[in-house]
Amino acid sequence: MEVLGRIKMVGPVQDVSPTFRKREVVVTTEEQYPQHILIEFTQDKCDLLNSFQIGEQVRVGINLRGREWVNPQGETRYFNSIQGWRIDRPQMQQPAYNQAPQGYAQPQGGGYAQPQQGFGQQPQGFAQPNPFENQNNGYAANNNTAFPPAPNFNQNEEAEDDLPF
Repeated sequence: MEVLGRIKMVGPVQDVSPTFRKREVVVTTEEQYPQHILIEFTQDKCDLLNSFQIGEQVRVGINLRGREWVNPQGETRYFNSIQGWRIDRPQMQQPAYNQAPQGYAQPQGGGYAQPQQGFGQQPQGFAQPNPFENQNNGYAANNNTAFPPAPNFNQNEEAEDDLPF
């Protein structure tokens, strides 16, 4: 995982024991609701913070760690920590000319030379004929339609319906 933001605080190296040392840094994220993230660098990783100053924009590679601890009274407690393993300055990328911005793909097959489908053209990939191509007042002109013919009604009898007019 990564944290992007500006350095708010760089702490001194703390010798916790003769064999363990750590150094803390606080990185403030730059988003709608900024977060102040405390990140610990341990052992030989402490020296990675030597070349960074407050206010610099950084990208920090982190690992989330969690542990369980049982106190002398037998109560179980859980702790989380964020351990840093890498820190660098993100490079601001200048878009080069003739290069698509990030997130946009270049057109396939040579750009805009491909014919585009317009009105009145048969869609590509469709093998069946369009049943509505040859229409005459809304009725298909050929017998080759997708709809079955309506049953024959007696034209002389008045049709009964429930319409009010």
